[in-house]
Amino acid sequence: MDRLIPWRRAGEMERLRGEIDNLLDRFFERWPFGVPRKTSEWMPQVDVSETFNNLVIKVEVPGMDPKDLDLSLRRNLLTIRGEREQEREEEDENFHQIERSYGTFSQTISLPANVDEEKVEAECKNGVLKIIMPKVEEEGVWKIVAKG
Repeated sequence: MDRLIPWRRAGEMERLRGEIDNLLDRFFERWPFGVPRKTSEWMPQVDVSETFNNLVIKVEVPGMDPKDLDLSLRRNLLTIRGEREQEREEEDENFHQIERSYGTFSQTISLPANVDEEKVEAECKNGVLKIIMPKVEEEGVWKIVAKG
């Protein structure tokens, strides 16, 4: 015996799902232990790569003065803080569209290897902060060398 399943418009389920998501978002906005609120309006994009000798971190910080950036390294956590200030607006200027973000940011990156804190180098060029951190060899770790 076949069961009858009521037909529903495809958009009806999507609308219902959207309403439920909206309700949950509004509920957790005021919830004291909910999802952490965004602390800034923007977060720079970060690339973390590794060579044989170094960790290389690249951070997109267009329009920022390197003096407005603060780097701190503790154990194998790198914290990058800064603030990108909004340009002064002219009183008689009417904006039609604003897409650039401003504000403070703080981002902590867990490094995939131990680094020599005394030999870290950083440079900011063309809106990209590049941090080079020499890796340190851990004691008691055996190196495997391929023979060929």
